[in-house]
Amino acid sequence: MKMYLKLSQRIVTLLILVLVVGSVVPTFGAPQRRRARRPAVRYYTVPANTVLRVRINEALNSKTARVGDRFSTTVTEPIHSGGVEVIASGAKIWGRVASVTRAGRRTPGSMNVNFTSLVQPNGRTTAINGSLASLDADDVNADNEGSVRGTGQRKRDVVFIGGGAATGAIIGAIAGGGKGAGIGALIGGGLGTAARVYEKEKDAEVKSGTEFGVILNRNISLPATSVR
Repeated sequence: MKMYLKLSQRIVTLLILVLVVGSVVPTFGAPQRRRARRPAVRYYTVPANTVLRVRINEALNSKTARVGDRFSTTVTEPIHSGGVEVIASGAKIWGRVASVTRAGRRTPGSMNVNFTSLVQPNGRTTAINGSLASLDADDVNADNEGSVRGTGQRKRDVVFIGGGAATGAIIGAIAGGGKGAGIGALIGGGLGTAARVYEKEKDAEVKSGTEFGVILNRNISLPATSVR
């Protein structure tokens, strides 16, 4: 009887072992499926001093603006690097108000702004370090890819300054001393016209739809706009 029980136990154990081995072996013998590797994404450099042409989407006014206020602009011309489009027309560039000066009896209102992020139409977001720039022909050069570069004389401390009623605001640096009179490139109604001296002390008003430049202070690396 004991021998019969031992034999039965051995048979059961052997059957269990056969079942286990039978379920494992086919797994090892089955062909392994390899996951397709995505090709490495190539990045292209957009160098510092590149000027992006943008159009502001919201109005800004030195009378009501506060430090930290965010606003958006839309890129109006694409940027290429190495023959590849890396910033699409329609991309958004976000900025913020860095400082505000209200108009006074002898000083016009002014706003200093900077630009912090680029959002492509496909949703890809890249941090940037950008400053306000004019689009005057004397201040920029175009390369063989159509990208605009700032000249060596370009200053990065320019601000929106209150101008005459017809212009709304100008881009320039506030002159030290005197009555605060300064010279800047006209924007708004007189975009691209010759520089002028403003006389009346007014708040800087940047109307929605106004075009100006954003100059990159640092290189940025971007993939082609077709990459998601």
